[in-house]
Amino acid sequence: MGIVAGLDSSPDFTRIVVCDSDTGAVLRQGYAPHPLESPEGGGRPADVDPQAWLLSLGEAAGGGLLEGVQAIGVSAQANSVVPLDAQGNTVRPAMVGGDKRSQVAAADLIDALGGREVWAQSVGTVPQAGQPVTKLRWLARNEPEAAARTAVLLQAHDWLVWQLLGRPARRTTDRGGASGTGYWSAATGGYRPDLVELALGHQAVLPEVIGPADAAGTTPEGLLISAGTGETQAAAFGLGIGLGDAVVSLGASGSVMAVHTEPLVDQSGMITALADATGMHLPVVTTLNAVRALRGTAELLGMPDLESLSELAMKSTPGSHGLVLLPYLEGERTPNLPHTAGTLAGLRRESMRPEHLARAAFEGMLCGLADALDVLRGRGVDVRRVFLLGAAAELPAVQAAAPALFGTQVVVPQPADYAAIGSARQAAWALGVSQGTLDPRTPPVWQGAVAQVLEPGEELAVGQAVRQQYVSVREQTHPGAL
Repeated sequence: MGIVAGLDSSPDFTRIVVCDSDTGAVLRQGYAPHPLESPEGGGRPADVDPQAWLLSLGEAAGGGLLEGVQAIGVSAQANSVVPLDAQGNTVRPAMVGGDKRSQVAAADLIDALGGREVWAQSVGTVPQAGQPVTKLRWLARNEPEAAARTAVLLQAHDWLVWQLLGRPARRTTDRGGASGTGYWSAATGGYRPDLVELALGHQAVLPEVIGPADAAGTTPEGLLISAGTGETQAAAFGLGIGLGDAVVSLGASGSVMAVHTEPLVDQSGMITALADATGMHLPVVTTLNAVRALRGTAELLGMPDLESLSELAMKSTPGSHGLVLLPYLEGERTPNLPHTAGTLAGLRRESMRPEHLARAAFEGMLCGLADALDVLRGRGVDVRRVFLLGAAAELPAVQAAAPALFGTQVVVPQPADYAAIGSARQAAWALGVSQGTLDPRTPPVWQGAVAQVLEPGEELAVGQAVRQQYVSVREQTHPGAL
């Protein structure tokens, strides 16, 4: 038996799990918040000193947590840029998160290269606010001196791996992390340095992309550090999803991703063609509205929390007595309707009751995510099982409606640090390959996530009728949007 550790540096905290390398059983855990100051007005900062990540890591690993560990895997928040000068010092704080500052930069880049279709064909994704390539464009336009000093580009997990290894001359990343930058193509497996120059104004050194089972290096103490990856890819690896599986994540916004055998080029830009942490592909479709639609409805109805909204919704019946909510409260990305608003249809005297509106909010959110699933299915992605993640996945109203609206089995995993577990699994893979006990093409088999399994059952026909009612309203309101 070997012992490995996985750490996940999220926007708010660092979590570490120490696992048995053979079974994946969690032996020990550590946690520490990031010592970050909130920006004016609250919310998450868009600029962060990377040293905060190291301080949090050190605190989470305190008390001998890593004793006996032979290898470490690292995952971290996506959409991050750590600009370094030629000496390896940070030029400015790391740019992290959604970072709406770069919305104009994204539009500039789309036009500069010739449109959304050209970007999709080039790197499998269309520039979005917050994506590394758009952050570089913003930097060049708004902080030209910092942009001119930028010589090396890393992401959060790349920087942490580099620091753990003692800042060697060689800097690495993995396919998963590289695929989210906007200047690396999952289809070709190569960088597009010209896109870096288009965004930043000049070339920069990019980390070497290594394989999923490769080691980034070994510390002077002999601790192996694996390739690392983005938080999304690590969570998928920790869940153990494979072909036929999709993951629906319920945050304020929503995302749907699935394992696929090849990269998808989507001219509309709705699909982001990410690579996963195993050598496969992980196409992702996002919606701008998920739990935010539930919270808005709860506020409108005077409900104190989502649990109360769910309890109220369960007093209604499938179809919400004809009420249909298109939950496009922040505009929408799937379908691409950035300037639209939400729609409430089907108002009749008998449907104007709080419980029906509550139910319509849950059904509208899930139907919007079903639209995202259909985008993937329409491109040949096999979806036979859906993993439902997020605190809202535990709500009875979500669990009652999701299987029938998605038209497939729904799995609700027990809450766990899946990104950290995925990082540990990657560390175990790299350790096994280095010892000659594992094949670099086949990751270690670990215990699956403990989960609740929900079947559509006899309600499938009812659910599909509800979904068709939603699609009908969407087509009437926004014809041809999907």
